[in-house]
Amino acid sequence: MMMDPTLVVTAACLFGICVVALAFLRAWQDWLELKRQELHGFQRGGGGKMPAAEIEGGAAVGAARIELADMKERIKKLEAIASGVEL
Repeated sequence: MMMDPTLVVTAACLFGICVVALAFLRAWQDWLELKRQELHGFQRGGGGKMPAAEIEGGAAVGAARIELADMKERIKKLEAIASGVEL
């Protein structure tokens, strides 16, 4: 009994589409789980709570300090420009 080549190609394509769909479904579920954990404030794998956000935008402690230092530097530059001093 010989199989029709069209049937073989169709079955292979259907199988491939199913594999890809299952892979995307798994990735989607993992992404949703990650977002759920972020909403609940837990780090993935660590089990502990994330550090509290210091500033608006949700930056952690280290990032907040860097951002604050950057803002202070910008303020100094603006004050120097306002007073007419060249940097």
